[in-house]
Amino acid sequence: MFAAYVSRHGHAFVDRALYLPKAWTDDPARLKAAHVPPEVAFATKPRLAVQMIGRAIAAEVPFAWVAADTVYGVGELEMALRRAGRGYVLGVNATHHFHSWSAALSVSGTAEEIAGALGASEWRRLSAGEGTKGARLHDWAYLELADLEADEFNKALSGTWTRGLLVRRKLADGECAYFTTWCPAGTGAATLAAVEGRRWAIEDSFETAKNELGLDHNETRSWHGWHRHVSLVMLAFAMMASIRHRANQPPPSQTLQNPTRRRLPSSAGPSRNCAASRCAWPKPASSPHWSSPGQPGGGHTRPAHSAHTFTG
Repeated sequence: MFAAYVSRHGHAFVDRALYLPKAWTDDPARLKAAHVPPEVAFATKPRLAVQMIGRAIAAEVPFAWVAADTVYGVGELEMALRRAGRGYVLGVNATHHFHSWSAALSVSGTAEEIAGALGASEWRRLSAGEGTKGARLHDWAYLELADLEADEFNKALSGTWTRGLLVRRKLADGECAYFTTWCPAGTGAATLAAVEGRRWAIEDSFETAKNELGLDHNETRSWHGWHRHVSLVMLAFAMMASIRHRANQPPPSQTLQNPTRRRLPSSAGPSRNCAASRCAWPKPASSPHWSSPGQPGGGHTRPAHSAHTFTG
């Protein structure tokens, strides 16, 4: 399992976890042969995702949103993100049940059933971000199911947040994907679609890491071997992302100031043809600062379209 950090500056892997099925964790001899630490026990993928989110928060990584596919489930991950004051767009199965708690909207049923009952006016064509062939357009529908106070999950937080259902429909064949969402009240469908689209970055990260850095070119047989190989690939990927970002910056402006004339001594005496031109070059532009509107900590924080995103 991997977590990627995404912002307008680029994206890179920031964490990894080796998932061990119960067939492994229930076999002490197998664990010992692979040098798995004795404290490692079975953990579901949602639990590993919660642990990675916790490590990012503890390290004060600035992010406002989390996006993940259906592999990581909901429930435990949802509650952890609500307590942390982070917005999310998490994939769910078509059979996942949703219920509205709002007086303005009354729906109940599976995600597929609710989406099937939507009228044409409830869909909007939005971009999930730029791809290799331009804007990645889909039809989207967003239903605000309930407004809840943030302090119900963390007393240090404040403000009203909305739980919702987001549906993405492909233009080509009408296939739908479903997402449970959590965001500050008033967040629009365009923002949520953009957050979900950031998950594309981890697919790009995998492709690049495999083709250029050999992420899958290993035959490790131990816990330590896997972590060493993967960590080195992650480090190389992060260095490439940093170099790419700096290389894509516009060059610093270079201004030639007016030459300043001064007399130079000569054995033949002063000469009007003897002059020196001095050019003042500005200092190189400083490195760009990384910022995010979703800083860790208490208080109401409103994620924005350009906010940094944690994807898995």
